[in-house]
Amino acid sequence: MTLSDIVFKNLMRRKARAIFVLAGIVIAVATVVSLRSFTVFMTNDISEKIDKYGANILIVPKTDNLSLSYGGVNLGGISFEMHELNEHELSRVKTIPNAQNIAAVGPMVLGAVVLQDHHVLLAGVDFTKSKVLKPWWNIDGSLPAETGALLGAEVAQLLGLNNGEHFSIKGRKLEVAGIIRPTGSQDDQLIFVNLQTAQDILSKHGVISMAEVAALCNACPIDEMVRQISEVLPGAKVMAIQQVVKSRMETLGLFNQFSLGISAVIILVGGLVVFVTMMGSVRERTLEIGILRAIGFKKKHIIHIIMLEVFVLSALAGITGYISGIGATRIALGIIIQGRTIIFGIEPALAIQAVTGAILIGLCASIYPSLMAARLDPNEALRSL
Repeated sequence: MTLSDIVFKNLMRRKARAIFVLAGIVIAVATVVSLRSFTVFMTNDISEKIDKYGANILIVPKTDNLSLSYGGVNLGGISFEMHELNEHELSRVKTIPNAQNIAAVGPMVLGAVVLQDHHVLLAGVDFTKSKVLKPWWNIDGSLPAETGALLGAEVAQLLGLNNGEHFSIKGRKLEVAGIIRPTGSQDDQLIFVNLQTAQDILSKHGVISMAEVAALCNACPIDEMVRQISEVLPGAKVMAIQQVVKSRMETLGLFNQFSLGISAVIILVGGLVVFVTMMGSVRERTLEIGILRAIGFKKKHIIHIIMLEVFVLSALAGITGYISGIGATRIALGIIIQGRTIIFGIEPALAIQAVTGAILIGLCASIYPSLMAARLDPNEALRSL
């Protein structure tokens, strides 16, 4: 009979203790896996939302005037007649060390025009970047071509224009290609045309009024990027829009720290369960261990038997705990995040960590009981017969 045979026979004979050890480690592993999975899912979810946040860095001319705002953000004094940025200088943004974190750079030229006796703001933009910079746009119609225009909801209602109708600005005939549904922002009050078209209408060839940059993501050093852009564009003022994102990430960071603390407590409790159970098992098996020592088993054999038992139970508990933790996370997310499709895959790395962690918990908690079993005097053990 080999040591492995002895181990498996002992486990089958003492099912109650084996189940108790198994349950202690399963609960610990499942809790840790569930907390970790939930944190990873929420981090990825927020990161995805951040990537879809749109423009979050603004580049505007340096000026002391404080007059206009855009998108609810104070732009710090754009004077459309005096202060502009050279369009070609914007290419320097792509040369900063963190250029790989930039999703899109959208130049914009702004100017006041008169249309049907109404003063409105004309904005020239790069519509190829609008999906990244303006993800909240919901357009009735399509993005305009060179001779087209995109109207905000309020300006369309004010001017009484619909899709397909034509209007003229400073002798330039334009067609309404689409109307932006109400956004609750200043976009509702603007007329958007292609950048080149707006520059021609406003006689601002080669210059822009501001630029929007989509660069904020979970791993982006946003403050450092603002500093880098400021260095390559010394004549511009660079600002980051990150208050909402920062608050979300800070909240997630606090939850992550809380989950780590809870995980440490759960692991400690699981280890204590294994320790107490194995100590009881050793005392219960004093006679058995004495017989094994009397017939020639060495101390290392006794340690091997105890540790192998725990290894088998811990490995099984790690697998069961991982599956249970993932299942619990799926159920919890289904309850918390209703009405959304949850894409939650299996993480091989987390599964390996769960099984490895379970084995380490079991083995570490069984070191003292196994040493105590190995130190039993066979003569003392046999006297209990």
